[in-house]
Amino acid sequence: MTARDSAPFDPASMRKQYRAEGLSEADLAATPVEQFARWFKQAATDGGLFEPNAMVVSTADARGRPSSRTVLLKHFDEQGFVFYTNYDSRKGRELTVNPYVSLLFPWHPMARQVIVTGAARRTGRDETAAYFRTRPHGSQLGAWASGQSSVLADRTDLDATYAELAARHPEGEQVPVPPHWGGFRVVPQAVEFWQGRENRLHDRLRYTARPDGGWKVERLSP
Repeated sequence: MTARDSAPFDPASMRKQYRAEGLSEADLAATPVEQFARWFKQAATDGGLFEPNAMVVSTADARGRPSSRTVLLKHFDEQGFVFYTNYDSRKGRELTVNPYVSLLFPWHPMARQVIVTGAARRTGRDETAAYFRTRPHGSQLGAWASGQSSVLADRTDLDATYAELAARHPEGEQVPVPPHWGGFRVVPQAVEFWQGRENRLHDRLRYTARPDGGWKVERLSP
């Protein structure tokens, strides 16, 4: 392959110029969750994103070794940001020993990012069950079929387990909530709103929780 052939795929040559309009302190809502709600609505309606609720969840084990994966946000309010998972998965095990977590919403088409850092705690079983009942039947079965993050010898084993569960719990029949499956609520300690700007002079405004329950807003250098 010649240098000419490889040029279009050279990461160093890939550049986009971001927007002229930005984000000012005067534009911000009183709380980060209110501001997130504004941006999330825009991302969901006008952003051109496939899954605006997709976020990169980064955790670390007891020795500080990080891992990341994409997860879907399922609820947010002033109490925090909620997602669901297998508690025996890698992220579930890591959050058990180290509750500190980072959530990144990469809204590239809008030249925006939101970064949430905080501590995760498990949702109650009633809340977990209420959400589990809203899942499609196949997704409910999948929560039982998958030993998430465990080594799988062959795809056929997974399919066979699912088929067995589907026969045991046919469509229309209630599927019990797996005891090893549930939610995490990330209570934010800091939330950064990143707006891409021209010449890489981006706007970065960060809310940081205060001891009195309020929020401090700071502008960060791009």
